[in-house]
Amino acid sequence: MKQATAHPVPVFDAKDPAAALAALGVLPEWDLTDLYASDEAPELERDLDWLDDECAAFAQAYEGKIDGLTAAGLLTCIHRYERIRQVTGRIMSYAGLRYAQDTTDAGRSKFYSDMQGRVNDATTALVFFSLELNRLPEETLAAHLDADADLARYRPVLDRIRAMKPYQLSDELEKFLHDQGVVGASAWVRLFDETMAGLTFEVDGETLPLEATLDLLTDHDRARRETGARALAEVFAANVKLFARITNTLAKEKEIEDRWRKLPSPQMARHLSNDVEPEVVEALRDAVVAAYPRLSHRYYALKAKWLGLDKLEVWDRNAPLPLKEPQTIGWQAAKDTVMEAYAGFDPRMADLAAPFFEKGWIDAPAKPGKSPGAFAHPTVTDAHPYVLLNYLGKPRDVMTLAHELGHGVHQRLAAAQGELLSDTPLTLAETASVFGEMLTFRKMLAEAPDQATRKTLLAGKVEDMINTVVRQIAFYDFECRLHEARSEGELTPDQINAIWMAVSHESLGPVFNFMEGYETFWSYIPHFIHSPFYVYAYAFGDGLVNALYAVYAEGDAGFQDKYFEMLKAGGSKHHKALLAPFGLDASDPCFWDKGLSMIEGFIDELEAMEA
Repeated sequence: MKQATAHPVPVFDAKDPAAALAALGVLPEWDLTDLYASDEAPELERDLDWLDDECAAFAQAYEGKIDGLTAAGLLTCIHRYERIRQVTGRIMSYAGLRYAQDTTDAGRSKFYSDMQGRVNDATTALVFFSLELNRLPEETLAAHLDADADLARYRPVLDRIRAMKPYQLSDELEKFLHDQGVVGASAWVRLFDETMAGLTFEVDGETLPLEATLDLLTDHDRARRETGARALAEVFAANVKLFARITNTLAKEKEIEDRWRKLPSPQMARHLSNDVEPEVVEALRDAVVAAYPRLSHRYYALKAKWLGLDKLEVWDRNAPLPLKEPQTIGWQAAKDTVMEAYAGFDPRMADLAAPFFEKGWIDAPAKPGKSPGAFAHPTVTDAHPYVLLNYLGKPRDVMTLAHELGHGVHQRLAAAQGELLSDTPLTLAETASVFGEMLTFRKMLAEAPDQATRKTLLAGKVEDMINTVVRQIAFYDFECRLHEARSEGELTPDQINAIWMAVSHESLGPVFNFMEGYETFWSYIPHFIHSPFYVYAYAFGDGLVNALYAVYAEGDAGFQDKYFEMLKAGGSKHHKALLAPFGLDASDPCFWDKGLSMIEGFIDELEAMEA
């Protein structure tokens, strides 16, 4: 394997928060003009008008006629549909990214809602498309695909559409659900986002937004961590009735739609969209739950020993080790670290990542009203992705940068597949991001100047992996239990809290005390609201990457080329086909144990340092 040039990472004393903030350097912000110059841009109005006309023309040309198309005619139909998807994607990407920069700004919120309404109204005319495709006889579609190689390229898209065939409703009901979506689930999601972004937390006389308060849970000062945790608990408890109402409503809405569609489980819609078999997900879930004692329980017992505690409190879970002085990593140092790690793997990877830094594709500052967390948005295939961060200079923030850039690289490579085939199922969408994290971690570990630094890096990586694997599977269990309980009737906040505490005890282990108020911490996790059952994709991605990295570390011939081909495939291949060149198979019951063994190996090394 190639090694990047080793150099010390510049860091700054973080005891003075103001000095630490200044030490971050100039943080980049988005330039969205590659999508539209402004919310009043003539190009935007042109695209909206085109969308109205083309959706109506598409419906006039094809509604009720899909079964009479030739192979060439069906290909033309799909190309027109793909172009509509591209234009709607550009409009909503622009509106959504502007909104994410400040979800509390009334003008941005109104613009986002207005664009949702315009796009939804126009695309109602397209609902027939997937329904009529699913009514095509199997032999007719097979003959079309055999007759036209260009059409056959869309087989994975058609297969995913037709996987919903047993669960589709009448044309009229499907149109109703499409129209109702603007004031249904999406409205409740907006309420959650705007409420969460507007929350403030009083910490030692200072008023902080959510992201900065959550960041206190990784502070070196234990009293500061406790103050942050209690501030979070106080505000979450004050708002828990609203968050319970949102959760209850969305879960009930999902249950109603699932029942009408005759879906066999609340999770099934996610499995279908992820193009993954339910038994593969259950194998992953079962392997991780069985490993709780060997992973999280064992690691947190070790951490309690390092911190000199008999029991850990919830504010100790992500505490830094008391081995190094608190430090802030400047933006330039973070960029250099990640870019060198990427280049050390393959210069092509660094070349793909470079424009994010050079062309306004990253929005890094943590600001009031900004969407919390981080994401990479692919936008559309004739533009480029954008990355959102809330960069505060912690080592984890460097890993987050590596993670989101991995998404961005993946999205750029997959774009050549076109609008319909570039969209990667969630189970594979985390591959490049987690792999980018691993590359960055390995680079930093190789350059560790002393044992204390190596121990800190290893512990940080184990905690990240526990958060990615153990915590996300616990979140998946939380959702499974919540949706099952909701099917019996509305849940009180106390009932939801009890489900949360049950999975917390199981996954984190006996070394933890849970403060009063922690039972409400389910309420701020956006994945439960935005994308039900999304969370297992993180564990899937981590396990997959651990197995992939083991192949790379063993010196697999041509690994880089095979890796890039896998990313370029986007959503055009099933996970079995993508992993086959590496000799891996996620449906093998032993597959997940390989990934989990890497985490165990890191914990073994940390325990050996204590000997």
